Amino acid sequence: MSKKVNVQFAGKPFKSDPAHKHVAILGQVSNLKRASWNDVRNHLEPKVSESVWKGAVASLNPAPTDTCALWMNGASVGAFSEKSSRHNMPSGAYHIPKLLRSCLLGKGDKVLVVVCKEEEMFPCGCAIARSFSLFSMRTDSGSATKPARNITVEFVVVGESTCNMVDVAACLQDTANSIQMAARIVDTPCNIMNTTQFVKEAEDVGLELGIKPTIISGEELNERGFGGIYGVGKAAVHPPALVVLSHCPPNATKTIAWCGKGIVYDTGGLSIKGKTTMPGMKRDCGGAAAILAGFRSAVKRGFKQNLHAVLCLAENAVGPIATRPDDIHILYSGRSVEINNTDAEGRLVLGDGVAYASKDLKADIILDMATLTGAQGVSTGKYHAAVLTNDEVWEAASVAAGKASGDLAFPLVYCPELHFPEFNSAVADMKNSVADRSNAQSSCAGLFIGSHLLGAFNFPGTWVHVDMASPVHSGERATGYGVALLMVLFGELSSDKLLQLLAPSAALFESGNCDGVHGCEGNSVAKRPRNA
Repeated sequence: MSKKVNVQFAGKPFKSDPAHKHVAILGQVSNLKRASWNDVRNHLEPKVSESVWKGAVASLNPAPTDTCALWMNGASVGAFSEKSSRHNMPSGAYHIPKLLRSCLLGKGDKVLVVVCKEEEMFPCGCAIARSFSLFSMRTDSGSATKPARNITVEFVVVGESTCNMVDVAACLQDTANSIQMAARIVDTPCNIMNTTQFVKEAEDVGLELGIKPTIISGEELNERGFGGIYGVGKAAVHPPALVVLSHCPPNATKTIAWCGKGIVYDTGGLSIKGKTTMPGMKRDCGGAAAILAGFRSAVKRGFKQNLHAVLCLAENAVGPIATRPDDIHILYSGRSVEINNTDAEGRLVLGDGVAYASKDLKADIILDMATLTGAQGVSTGKYHAAVLTNDEVWEAASVAAGKASGDLAFPLVYCPELHFPEFNSAVADMKNSVADRSNAQSSCAGLFIGSHLLGAFNFPGTWVHVDMASPVHSGERATGYGVALLMVLFGELSSDKLLQLLAPSAALFESGNCDGVHGCEGNSVAKRPRNA
């Protein structure tokens, strides 16, 4: 069920021959020109001379990409544009998948050399990982006895370099493997990746990390008050589940919870989707896939604080006991929800998730990630996830982390006093879908989740909501979106030097920001003074 493609990052220079392995050298033109012949000759000689190399680089004129053959079909150089607006990634790493399709022709092992600045290695490495999808059930994708295809990546750093390349390679390897894992989960259809299989994925990560997950599933969810997850998933053959993996290192002073929406398939429930809008709904578990895979990488790179991955898993199926419009569910927060749209289910499962994170895990910082709304693509487009948060510092940090990691993000309006009344109900604390779909729909959907935090919009900690409905896929393939964003946004809490280098700001985690009285101007409906 998986393609055999191994992306391997080299921690030191090595030699290859284009006569035996195709080599592609990529970078922005300015970086390629700064690279010396000695930086690349190990992969080109004796087939390519220094003069041929320099002539090829001089001929490149990317608009936005360009390639030039160096030796037959065995070696090539590719360049991508340096133009970048203020809401895009300076690295230009999003061009890499397209260039790889042009440069790495044919099958077999390949060598890829990326020429970039130190801070660009991470987004470029992540872009390479996204270029090689693992899941496939095509009968021509290879037999069990066919050897794996190896893509070996070497980085040539131009300008200042402070990180040990062996450590950089280890960081990129862990992150790339996790990106591909998240993409594989999202690409896998629900007849295979049902909730039971997703729980097994979490158990496998726990086994790898030496962590035993907490699993609450089926009727136990109902008995313990998880009305959101249970109500959404009760009609499916495979039971809904709340899965929690916890990393609790000694001397930790802060608690972070990452909550993921894991709807393994979304028919819409009784508010059923149409025949053109339902295909692709296997991707509705993209948030939970990114949280699980991101947790794996964060722990492997030495996360220094308490970290919990909270996976809210369900299949929104149609059946005799499916939730009906007009039903009222009590979520784990204790608040009642009148269901007026069973196709607004992700917010219900995440409402339980963030309530658990704030009440039981007592998290200082809660981030939820979800393929929540189709309106996200209208709000922020196909490439930028939408970020909604009660903290303007974290809002800016999320945007910065997006540009540094390659998982782009852009803010939504945070204004509960104007938008949350869209959920007014005559018979419950709230409805689950808005009255006016033209009134900041993605913001409203996120606010529904935030309303189930302990204290609701007066939650004393930091809450960040990431809606990544559009960037979770590119065409018919999953991207593994979210893993890189999490790694960089929380890089200050990692032992990894590269992630620390890329992290937006150490001030995010200073005691004043997570001490139970946290606030920024506009942090909640009832304004509070900014802490020093």
